[in-house]
Amino acid sequence: MWDGHFVRRFLLAKARMTPMETHIVAAIRRIPRGKVSTYGAVARGAGYPGNARRVAAVLHNSGGLPWQRVLGAGGEIKLQGDYAFEQKFRLQSEGVTFRGKRVNMRLHEFKFPVVRSKKPRATPKKRG
Repeated sequence: MWDGHFVRRFLLAKARMTPMETHIVAAIRRIPRGKVSTYGAVARGAGYPGNARRVAAVLHNSGGLPWQRVLGAGGEIKLQGDYAFEQKFRLQSEGVTFRGKRVNMRLHEFKFPVVRSKKPRATPKKRG
């Protein structure tokens, strides 16, 4: 199941991750089976609000993550074609229900605990 090539690729990718990407991966891994979150909520949960696109990039470049549990705003599957079908199938196999084309977020949304932003704050200039 875990062939040597995949393990080497995973370890190399992890070694090259920025602190932001490491926090995003940790936030994605906190989403339990049967729950979902949005790209924006994962970014906020990792301490980097406003970085939803970075969450998408991390999912695209990292292996072994529960990628199916991360959705667009309002519970919408943002993937296209076969990937969208696979995401819906995986979510349904975890017990996630849909209202039309969207996940029923009232039932299945994972709420991250409030995290202080990890973005460095600008320091005020000293007057003098």
